[in-house]
Amino acid sequence: MHFLSSEFPQSSPEDALFHIIPMPMEQTVSYGSGTALGPNAILDASYQLEAFDGKSYPGELGIHTTDVIDCSGDAQSCFANLEAACLPVYQSGKIPVTLGGEHSLTIAPVRALHSIRQDFGVVQIDAHADLRDSYEGSPSSHACVMRRVHELDIPIFQIGIRNLCKEEIYCRTSEKIGHLDALEIYRNGIPSDLLPSDFPENIYLTFDVDGLDASLMPATGTPEPGGLGWWQALDACEATAKGRNILGLDVVELAPRPELHSCSYTAAKLTYALMGIAARSLKGISMFAITGFQLSHFVISHS
Repeated sequence: MHFLSSEFPQSSPEDALFHIIPMPMEQTVSYGSGTALGPNAILDASYQLEAFDGKSYPGELGIHTTDVIDCSGDAQSCFANLEAACLPVYQSGKIPVTLGGEHSLTIAPVRALHSIRQDFGVVQIDAHADLRDSYEGSPSSHACVMRRVHELDIPIFQIGIRNLCKEEIYCRTSEKIGHLDALEIYRNGIPSDLLPSDFPENIYLTFDVDGLDASLMPATGTPEPGGLGWWQALDACEATAKGRNILGLDVVELAPRPELHSCSYTAAKLTYALMGIAARSLKGISMFAITGFQLSHFVISHS
């Protein structure tokens, strides 16, 4: 099944702005399990979505769902497989949308983009900072992924964090990693100018579904109370994209539960909403292209 097959036929890779890449990786989960089932649950639930995302029709820009990434090897070979899948998508000026799978996979599309250009930052929506150097003996853990991103000298901004260890607090402080934590959002809302003025114009967006409040998203390995509501999350993503280009994104850490199919649907709708935000963020794209008219061969310039 391909993403949103109920509304849009599978586009060719050449005609699709969005390349949906399922990555059922589950190797370093540390509490609840089930992330390997996340990508397929999102694809299944996407059949129930509408073409209109509330503001536009991002699917009109073309959606191509790739084969499932091989996750049978060790963590590094899994990352290499995903990196190899993302690289040609970036090179053709399209947007990879990775469906996880555990959060550790984010390093792969980030590394692929970094091999082409270095003028971008990573925006993370999450309950956890994921800045540990190692967790449970693994530097490739989901709890370490943003530390690995930071080591590439890529600017990071974190949104919705509400659970940090002492090591992560020290890392954020000493490395001056920007953030808007969940408590501040609860008290003051989402500012219209969310990112620092000197944050890169191009961004990669990673959305761990535990960034949402546990009442909205209990189907995840490490649910946390005090998280973002649906509209807060979308407002944060819209504010992130203001005046910037989203070049790639992922939605990770869904651990579907049969009795909570609403969570799979929420993750699918979130994915499509982020695709809409990404499409509307791109400079040079005609709004007609995402309000009901097909636009073929649209590419993002990587020059």
